[in-house]
Amino acid sequence: MQKYFLIAVGGALGSMARYWVGSMVANRMGTKFPYGTFVINITACVIIGFSLTLLARRADINPAWRFLVPVGFIGAYSTFSTYEWETLSTLRSGAFFLASLYAVSSLILGLAAVWGGSMLAEIF
Repeated sequence: MQKYFLIAVGGALGSMARYWVGSMVANRMGTKFPYGTFVINITACVIIGFSLTLLARRADINPAWRFLVPVGFIGAYSTFSTYEWETLSTLRSGAFFLASLYAVSSLILGLAAVWGGSMLAEIF
């Protein structure tokens, strides 16, 4: 039960941080380019890379932090970082073809799915 609480707390903090960072960046940089989302995605990649690597290397850190930070906070802040982490992990395991397949198919099929969802919404 504790892990679900930590995920919920991290998720609440992550979604609030996403809104705050996105708004601050958009207000300062404008909205011609999605600067806010770009900054969120890149900072999420730094945080997930740091936290998962640190948690894997330091046995003295309570594993509950994994639920709070990478799963809860980053999960709500940006899922792009999870996509990048999984691609890196697959590359590190030596499965270059699978990593490439995952990265390219996620980009292409994700874009197609967003387009399809948008087209469906236009029907209704």
